[in-house]
Amino acid sequence: MPDQQPLAGVTVITLAVNLPGPLAAARLSALGAEVIKVEPLTGDPLDAAVPEYYQELTVGQDIRRLDLKDPAGKAEFDALAAEAQVLLTAMRPRAASALGLPGLVDQHALVHVEIVGFAGDRADVPGHDLTYQAAHATLIPGTMPTVPVADVLGGEHAALEVLAGLREKEQLGAVGGVVKRVVLDEAAAWAAGPARHGLSSPGGHLGGGSPFYRTYPTSDGHIAVACIEPHFAKALAVHIGTEEAVLERTFAAEPTAHWVEFAAEHDLPIEAVRAG
Repeated sequence: MPDQQPLAGVTVITLAVNLPGPLAAARLSALGAEVIKVEPLTGDPLDAAVPEYYQELTVGQDIRRLDLKDPAGKAEFDALAAEAQVLLTAMRPRAASALGLPGLVDQHALVHVEIVGFAGDRADVPGHDLTYQAAHATLIPGTMPTVPVADVLGGEHAALEVLAGLREKEQLGAVGGVVKRVVLDEAAAWAAGPARHGLSSPGGHLGGGSPFYRTYPTSDGHIAVACIEPHFAKALAVHIGTEEAVLERTFAAEPTAHWVEFAAEHDLPIEAVRAG
């Protein structure tokens, strides 16, 4: 008998556009859930911005465009909800209420995972990954983040909360809906923990403070050296040295490919730094 995926037989309806919701839906789909992605008539802004990435995140999903303010669209959505187990949203609570989602969740006993920007009294305050990161000191002024960490981590948290909600219904036999809230501002704070405690802040153990854990220029590019564990650091010291200046001079004398081969030969965590 073939292995069954953990979410086989679970239907997820997602209204979540942009990034955290599609990331969560893609994760749930990968776990075996049937995902029905309901978009506004104008589509998901992610599709307009980066269509290839949108296609990657929605592969295998049933994509429908409905006007949930129109009686016909609302009726179709209600019929979908009646056959589903999970509702995923990424909107402010007042927008969800305006669409009647809280009542729908209770009526069809759904696990509703709602992705919002802020908690408590600020739940209806607008925000995006850039502002959440700004609030938690993970931005370098004058630069833009290459990874939207609050969105990515928020998407993972949302998928986790779906599993928690389904488990809660299974264990407790909950009647009615189960609502789980994922707060992107809190995801940004969680992601900022290593820097907040000095681990990855400039000069920290993972922030350039160790010569065995940093990037170095080569003769034709850069490499990332992650020899932080003692046995890796010892091996690197034996072959090259321990002083940052010595390491820097030695790495700069050879091309990146040389150091990739060196890493493979000596079983060391060294990788070429790829351009975006």
